[in-house]
Amino acid sequence: MTRITKIIFLFLLFFKTAYSQTTYPKINGYVGIMHPIVTFSEDETTTNFDGHYVVAFPIGINLWKTSKIGFSFEIVPTIKDEAGVSKSSNLTFHPGVLVPLGSGFSFAGRAAFETSGRYGFTPVFNKTLIKSENCSYYAALPLPARFGNDKPATFTIGFQFGVLF
Repeated sequence: MTRITKIIFLFLLFFKTAYSQTTYPKINGYVGIMHPIVTFSEDETTTNFDGHYVVAFPIGINLWKTSKIGFSFEIVPTIKDEAGVSKSSNLTFHPGVLVPLGSGFSFAGRAAFETSGRYGFTPVFNKTLIKSENCSYYAALPLPARFGNDKPATFTIGFQFGVLF
């Protein structure tokens, strides 16, 4: 190996190592699909697929400040189909904090502001299922609690999956 070849090799090795390291702040985007499974209130318990179908499409950006804390902003349009009529029924603004829990798990603590006039919070537990070079696939357990707009408080258990890129 000539001297110039060694220098080029060492430069490329250094550049690859420096470039491939995770630096902060780090930005990710994601899209998903969320199905509320069951909703509880003081008046009733309702389940999705029982007389109606609700589906939501979370779209967000994560800004990791360090490897231990981040900020996330999510917008969630919701569609409801009931009696053969489907419509966009709500839009949720979902800012929150991100905390990694280890082993591919993370927690998002989100505030919730809905165009329906409701508000609340949504703790979300996420798990990365498949991680590749270009994207990751995840599953999540969102637990929305909602209040206001002259309706009883509700607590929902949902299931979400999506792609992080």
